Amino acid sequence: VQLQASGGGLVQAGGSLRLSCAASVSIFSVNAMGWYRQAPGKEREYVAILTGGLGTNYADSVKGRFTISRDSANDMWYLQMTSLKPEDTAVYYCYLKYRNLNYWGKGTQVTVSS
Repeated sequence: VQLQASGGGLVQAGGSLRLSCAASVSIFSVNAMGWYRQAPGKEREYVAILTGGLGTNYADSVKGRFTISRDSANDMWYLQMTSLKPEDTAVYYCYLKYRNLNYWGKGTQVTVSS
């Protein structure tokens, strides 16, 4: 299983970005997919999860600003990020739980300038 994240970049505070993750397997019936992030000097943290039952869950720090969605036909999922803050600066990793195993993409850098 391979995951390829894209869409990161440099944006000013208050701006928006959309991250994409493409999987090398069908995501039609996976357990869960989502996004994590890791800021410099900090541990990787959970951002958003979309379960196989199409339930969603978000970290408190991004609720109301980030939206996770999926495109099962193309085996992709997305993280729409709005009202970005400098504290959102991190490497963002897409995540997939497939057949009860966890998989991670290589990450895409998001930098939010103040």
